[in-house]
Amino acid sequence: MLVNKPNKSARKAKGDGHLRRAEILDAAQRIFIEYGYQGATIRKIADEVGVSSTALYMHFRDKSEILVEISQSAFAQVIAQNDSIAATEPDPIVRVRKILEAYVDFGLAQPRTYLLVFNPSEAILSEEKAAALDALGLKTYERFRESVAEIAAQGRLRTTDVDAATQAAWMSAHGLTSLLISRSNFPWAERETLKALVLDSLLYGLLKT
Repeated sequence: MLVNKPNKSARKAKGDGHLRRAEILDAAQRIFIEYGYQGATIRKIADEVGVSSTALYMHFRDKSEILVEISQSAFAQVIAQNDSIAATEPDPIVRVRKILEAYVDFGLAQPRTYLLVFNPSEAILSEEKAAALDALGLKTYERFRESVAEIAAQGRLRTTDVDAATQAAWMSAHGLTSLLISRSNFPWAERETLKALVLDSLLYGLLKT
């Protein structure tokens, strides 16, 4: 199992709106992963939090709103951490390495969020909501691509295809993160050693010798 599932609580009295909203988002992630988006219901999420469905509807109109807010928050965190690295690291090679490591660390620190947002989902969203999330995903990609493009501009990239290099880097980091999360019972090597070896092998494989 990914995480130990907490015991369901009894019905809770009204509390601070911000804290209750955070509880709902956290519970929804557990329900989405356990039952899949289609199998998740507002009632299941409400039961997990320990509130009535009516109380939950005071915060979210439907489960798609919950998924969108979780996804928006995750993309915003990744974009913010990438922007912070870009603002303080002038060498694009070092910057790309740090961005990849931060991406992996984000997933390992928030495994439920990562699996829900960055792994394929069967969620059926409105065209408007799906487009908004696609735009955030593309924005995240473009921010990372800018750093890879700087390496290419300096003549240090092995390939002239910046998109292929960017996507290869992201795919490798994603695969590493997803496997460490979803195959937690496998006898992996020491995590930090494995992470460093994968990311270094990936990055320097993209660079000219």
